[in-house]
Amino acid sequence: MKILDYICNGCIVPDLTAESKDDVLDKLAERLSEHESSLDRSEVFRVLKEREQLGSTGIGGGVAIPHGKIESLDRMIIEVARSREGVPFEAVDNRPVHIIFLLLANNNAATQYLKILAKISRLLRAPGVYERLLSAPDDDAIRQIIDEVDGQG
Repeated sequence: MKILDYICNGCIVPDLTAESKDDVLDKLAERLSEHESSLDRSEVFRVLKEREQLGSTGIGGGVAIPHGKIESLDRMIIEVARSREGVPFEAVDNRPVHIIFLLLANNNAATQYLKILAKISRLLRAPGVYERLLSAPDDDAIRQIIDEVDGQG
């Protein structure tokens, strides 16, 4: 199970511009619905907002992993975004978020869902990965970094 297997085509956003957590979630929901015809923007946003109400998915260190479950999905989907300026995300350390991995799964994918969440978390904790993702020139470079580091695990 590789992270890249779940990143949809067109779902790496190297220059996300957003003012708030809600703005991030809305823009990422919009992008997903544009690239995945089975997804409805408002439903994706609602699911992500509901999860955020349980506690912020801003895990600290400039990283957020918003996630949720949508019954109609037939597979897991990951979207990756980078905000060079950083976005207030109510993260546990109160620092702005720069790297975002959004994960959506079907309600029945609990085990696989938890495994991929853990895999994303490990990838982002690997030495130097955060800095490399921040300085990557484009979406292809971001994809390459994820593939390289994920392949080491």
